[in-house]
Amino acid sequence: MEFEQIKDYVPGDDVRNINWKASAKRGQLMLNQYQDEKSQPVYSVIDKGRVMKMPFEGMKLIDYAINATLVISNIALKKGDKAGMFGFSDRISNQVVAQKRASQMNLILETLYNVDTDFKESDFSRLYIDVKRKITNRSLLLLYTNFETLDALHRQLPYLQAIAKNHLLVIIFFENTELKEMLIEEVDTTREIFDKTIAEKFIYEKKLIVNELNKYGIQTILTEPQHLTVNTINKYLEIKARGLL
Repeated sequence: MEFEQIKDYVPGDDVRNINWKASAKRGQLMLNQYQDEKSQPVYSVIDKGRVMKMPFEGMKLIDYAINATLVISNIALKKGDKAGMFGFSDRISNQVVAQKRASQMNLILETLYNVDTDFKESDFSRLYIDVKRKITNRSLLLLYTNFETLDALHRQLPYLQAIAKNHLLVIIFFENTELKEMLIEEVDTTREIFDKTIAEKFIYEKKLIVNELNKYGIQTILTEPQHLTVNTINKYLEIKARGLL
């Protein structure tokens, strides 16, 4: 609940909300009035592990995640939500607690400046522990990471499920555009046919990852890097419109 105003007490009001200090000043009972909290915490969670170092058109995947975080944070604040962020690999770092104060965008921008991959293996078990300890209110968590195989997902799935029990979790990961380009190329040699078959397998596996996450109620965005920001904005607006948070 968010504080709205102090008003005159009328019979039937909840006496637990009486503002005794204001009542003493006015010489009559005054009441703190609250409204349902409309602003929701929106966290951008950036995987800083080595899966995010993959290059695409002169940038790493983490760079696309940083750009998307900057834009979605600004939009969330303009929509009246609280914007925050943090990075993680073997631990949480670069944390900005979700707020909607005037200086929030500057704080997020300064923090994003120091975010980069650290080439470590991302520890999703530690992510779950830190999220449980540090983010107590139900929040929208936009998790930028990358899964290439179902096996890689299954190793982390128990922790993602645990996070999703208390928060609205959206897993955002990337299509391999180089593999997609291979599918439209003409093939002549046995080697080229083999490479194209492998490419088809990996592309199909990405779709299986989406299905697996959706099966457990975890929302997803599978996107080409250059479309990351737009697709993240659309997902956020969809969640707002459907009142899911």
